[in-house]
Amino acid sequence: MSEPLALVEKTDGIAVVTLNRPEAMNALSRALVSSISRAFSELAKDAETGVVILTGAGRAFCAGLDLKELSAQGIPGGESDPSTPLGSDTLDMIDIIHGFDRPIIGAINGVAITGGFELALACDFLIASAEARFADTHARVGVLPGWGLSQKLSRMIGIGRAKELAFTGNYLSAEQALAWGLVNRVVAPDELLPVCRSLAADILSCVPGMVSHYKRVIDQGYGMTFAEGLRMEREASREHAGKLTAEFIATRTRGVQERGRKQTKD
Repeated sequence: MSEPLALVEKTDGIAVVTLNRPEAMNALSRALVSSISRAFSELAKDAETGVVILTGAGRAFCAGLDLKELSAQGIPGGESDPSTPLGSDTLDMIDIIHGFDRPIIGAINGVAITGGFELALACDFLIASAEARFADTHARVGVLPGWGLSQKLSRMIGIGRAKELAFTGNYLSAEQALAWGLVNRVVAPDELLPVCRSLAADILSCVPGMVSHYKRVIDQGYGMTFAEGLRMEREASREHAGKLTAEFIATRTRGVQERGRKQTKD
């Protein structure tokens, strides 16, 4: 029996989802897209999973849509697609990932190209191997992005830098991605998953359920004006504060202080 196209490994509240088409540089075939969608749909139902790490098997994170499959069958849902509808799990993969209410760390182990770049940007933040590279080749292939790249990237690294990548299709190295603010850290390849697991453990040490609530506030405000975001945050804060007790705040404050003292010593 062959291995799943999206492997899921769960340990201590952390789920590692690994794209598992290394022979094809984890290119997004219909089957892989469906497998990713199912994996996140199932993890959304798993109360024990608090953080997801998304990565790729082999030397690539994801080389984008499977061009061989596209050449034969057309873009999913497009006019040239002769197949019947693939189902909402396939067509809405990015929506399913965006709807996941817990943090997703992108562990970018190798190239993240075009659709793979968009998949990386669906994560909450990115940690890159020194071997990671990013490229937006939509213009070279002759298609427009549909999973958010044209809007997200300019907000993350600036419109001029985003246009440079979009219009040239040139590769962006891990170190340049760090300098431009696309990734949070660049680490040695063998340190990538350990570093991501360590960050995931830090996330899990926060108040249960609080990170999901905080993520929702950040994501909702991302598409608002600054003034709208401030109003939304204020309303959310007041609603949440009304549920807190003095004893709870005192207990959590002591925990934060103890952790701060330990980190200062380290």
